[in-house]
Amino acid sequence: MTTQIYRDAWGIPHLRAGSAAELARAQGRVTAHDRAWQLEAERHRAQGTSAAFLGIGALPWDLFARRARLDDTARRCFAALEKRDPETARWVRSYVDGVNEGLGEGTSAPEFAESGLAPGRWEPWTPLGVWLATHILFAGFPAKLWREEAIRHLGPDAVGLFATDGPGTSGSNGWLVSGARTTTGLPVLAGDPHRFIEDPGVYQQVHLSCPEFDVIGLAVPGVPGIAHFGHTGTVAWAITNAMADYQDLYRERLRRTGAGVEALGPDGVWRRAARHTETVEVAGEESVEVEVIETERGPVVIGGPEGLDGGVTAPPGTPPLAVSLRYPPRVTEDLGFTTLLPLLRARQVADVDRAFDEWAEPVNVVQAADTEGGLLHRVAGKVPLRAEANRTRLVPAWEPGHDWHGWHQPPRAEPSADGIAVMANQRGPATPPGRVRKVPPPEGVPPAPRRPARSPTASRAWEVPPLAPPGESPSTSSTSASTRHSPSLRPGDPQSTHRTPQGPPFGRTTGLCGHDLGVEFAPPHRADRIAALLGERAHWSAADMPAIHMDTHLGSAAPLLDHLAALTGLTPEATALCDRLLIWDRRMDADSTDAAAYAAVRGAVVRRLAAHPAFAGPAEPPAYPEVFQPWLALLPRVGFALEHLLRARELYGVDRSEIVRAAVEEAAAEQAGVWGDTHRLTPWRALADTPTPGPGLSGDHDCVLCTSSVPGLTDLSARGPAARFVWDLARREDSLWVVPLGASGLPGSPHHRDQLPLWLMGDLAPVITDFTRLEPEPPARRPVHEQHVDGFGTVHVLPLDPAADAEVVHRWVSEERAAFWGMNGLSQAQVAEIYAHMDTLDTHHAYLVLRDDDPVALLQTYEPGADRVGDCYAVEPGDIGIHLLLAPAGPDGARPGWSAALMGVLAAYVLLGLDRRRIVVDPDVRNEKAIARFLWQGFVAGPRVVLPEIDIPDVFLPEKRAQLAFLPREVAFP
Repeated sequence: MTTQIYRDAWGIPHLRAGSAAELARAQGRVTAHDRAWQLEAERHRAQGTSAAFLGIGALPWDLFARRARLDDTARRCFAALEKRDPETARWVRSYVDGVNEGLGEGTSAPEFAESGLAPGRWEPWTPLGVWLATHILFAGFPAKLWREEAIRHLGPDAVGLFATDGPGTSGSNGWLVSGARTTTGLPVLAGDPHRFIEDPGVYQQVHLSCPEFDVIGLAVPGVPGIAHFGHTGTVAWAITNAMADYQDLYRERLRRTGAGVEALGPDGVWRRAARHTETVEVAGEESVEVEVIETERGPVVIGGPEGLDGGVTAPPGTPPLAVSLRYPPRVTEDLGFTTLLPLLRARQVADVDRAFDEWAEPVNVVQAADTEGGLLHRVAGKVPLRAEANRTRLVPAWEPGHDWHGWHQPPRAEPSADGIAVMANQRGPATPPGRVRKVPPPEGVPPAPRRPARSPTASRAWEVPPLAPPGESPSTSSTSASTRHSPSLRPGDPQSTHRTPQGPPFGRTTGLCGHDLGVEFAPPHRADRIAALLGERAHWSAADMPAIHMDTHLGSAAPLLDHLAALTGLTPEATALCDRLLIWDRRMDADSTDAAAYAAVRGAVVRRLAAHPAFAGPAEPPAYPEVFQPWLALLPRVGFALEHLLRARELYGVDRSEIVRAAVEEAAAEQAGVWGDTHRLTPWRALADTPTPGPGLSGDHDCVLCTSSVPGLTDLSARGPAARFVWDLARREDSLWVVPLGASGLPGSPHHRDQLPLWLMGDLAPVITDFTRLEPEPPARRPVHEQHVDGFGTVHVLPLDPAADAEVVHRWVSEERAAFWGMNGLSQAQVAEIYAHMDTLDTHHAYLVLRDDDPVALLQTYEPGADRVGDCYAVEPGDIGIHLLLAPAGPDGARPGWSAALMGVLAAYVLLGLDRRRIVVDPDVRNEKAIARFLWQGFVAGPRVVLPEIDIPDVFLPEKRAQLAFLPREVAFP
């Protein structure tokens, strides 16, 4: 079978090949076509070479990537993969071959010209490096630096007050509805991963088909297969971040010797540390030299033998600050890629389960369901067994008791066949997972008929009781089982907001089988809300799920509203504002004035709390490397922990009532619009110094529609659902998916942002798996010439496609100004036929000329000896004739310098690229503008001649009086 590429109406690639290896090559090639700039940006991030074209702003990441040895770790992991799993290693190589093939075929991505970067070569380990660089910060190890600072300035209780997910973490919503609760009798999986919204997007919709498997899902550009969210037709899977802690930071005691650097170990012995220096190139700046040191614990990512400048000091009696990072792939030489091929080949949840046994990182919660009724709910990934102190703070490398001694057995369970499993990064039920939220149907409604379970274990009821957070009894945990599953909860009901405990104490979080996996989790609001919504209906279909994706009820609003309710003595304006908010439905809708008012009050409270003298210590940013600063900034920490801070029994003497009073007066004095005025989508782009805000958004950080901003700092949203999906196990064609922008990463492509309206409205695109309903992708047109012109853009010269380009060419040649082309009055089909005939000739050629992505000219070249012009002058060897038709000016009118810029590029193509000696043009003598333009551009006027009449199919050209003109190569390029 030859490899085939198809596209659906959304430009999503559907690939078919004769083997898994050929399919991987096709996936790499099509990804290079659709996401060339993204692939190269990610490759450079993994190597720590992005500052070479992005400039000084990318230097902090490059320094971290070099010191953490990300590229070296990827190399080691691939070498180990070749020994451990040669088949998967060959499959990865096939993907890389496809990427290199696709990049070598050229790209029109304008970012390359803008940055001066040229596509480079991918190595076999590059996909592993991309994966590692994407996920190295997922576990949030920099939060341990924050805890050190919080304890130093505020004492141990501060850790619990601020223990919540925040701007540096990535979460998700996910829910599994078993067949007992669906309209079809088979399960449905749905969810949405929450990440930074990037342009191009972090997920790539793709369909992969070969004789072994046929899978649809969301791929990570640069990585083969479908790791996170997929559907094989008989089994589907999805993940969320388990919020596990599996990376450690060690304070190192280092000393320089004549031979290099030594580190003191826990046995009291000084041992040689690996050391070398690397040079980081920085666009527009001097290069920077970085010292790379690695101890037996891991690479040193902060400080060194002399410590760290800028005021970060070690505790009294300890050496200068040097901190090493220990992370599983550096220890095990395993990034879990052995999982990827078995996932594609999976047929039942047991296959998915076995595949995820090999998973490494990030540590995820996995849900899966199959067409036989099987269900899966487990954790996958490597979490080391080590001392409690390792999980929470920096630990001294020179003291015993902090080594790793094995790995946690990932918690797993068999959900009940009629249950509902919800995972939303929350403490307890989802981290580690182990509890299917068994939501009964409304009273009096019988469960839907279901097919027999695949095995007795698949229908086993969940028997693990709910766990309360540390320091609480089950009766006082944040949400009781009876409340969580109450069918009376309705969207918008203020009583559906549950109070969290006062400042959750810092300590051990124990889940299924006593495993300790994480430290900081998302509040329970999203998980509780999803469970409550699912409990309101007896049976669900795939088409019903988007309503849950888009729910905007804000579960964390209660603490601030409670403070507002207790205020007295306000101004009339502030009293009116409080009255409005106390009857507000707590929905963060884009068109809501009350949501905007609440956000204004909240932001003012956050700013005033963060500015309070009690927090002066942590308000001073420590001089740790810049890449860690998002975890260390006080204001975002206050914003995301606000409900804990407002509910704590005591807060370092801060009068919270007065802060809230001042905040509501401040907000009341301002004229707030609607929430969508300020809460706007702001995708991240590697080359954008200042992101451009996009459309207004509904949702908020603690809504199911999790569109995160940073309260008190900005309402702009850079993080949210990076994709949405619904996997239907009854009929895969009823599944749905959407991404925030589109399938293509090329600005100007019709599929660059065509899914944005769907994403904004909560609609999803249908999944299509029937190849007969898809359009084969025509062979890619490679530019025959590309050239960047400063101040003008990048010019691409493409062979004309008579069918695809017929509409634009017909529009141009039909205008009165193009009468000299002799095609006025012809239909689009007739114009297409003329150029289709020309495409069969060896002597005449047509090209569409683009400026960046916009068509700007029609170029025709011809051999003068094979054209009527050859009868009118003495043709010389190396002559080539051209006809040039410029696109009409746009609404802005004249375009000074356009023709000169274009002619310069086209002359370079014709004279240098085609190695010709002289260009011949033959404008009509009446076309004075064209003649003047050619002469001004260096052409030398020749004789006036009479071109004989020409008669070709569908075109009659009468006798023509022409002005010949010539441009020798030595004149154009002296």
